Amino acid sequence: MGSRRPTGLFSRIWALFFGRPAPLSDYARARQLIAAVDRGGIPLNPAKVNAIARDLGLDVPRQAPVEATIERIRHALARSTEA
Repeated sequence: MGSRRPTGLFSRIWALFFGRPAPLSDYARARQLIAAVDRGGIPLNPAKVNAIARDLGLDVPRQAPVEATIERIRHALARSTEA
């Protein structure tokens, strides 16, 4: 199949100026999640919330309630800013 991206000079220049943004750190993703929840958002995908928690080093079971996981993420972010 291959990639649909053209391999010419124009595509290289395009990628140079309009490339993908750098991936966020684990703590930046967690801060974004907490900020969205504080604004009134509801996380629709509990697997993503669990993945963010696991990236922070938390041990999260798959059946854990999302609210409990978000609270654990809040505590982990509070500990990281205190240190």
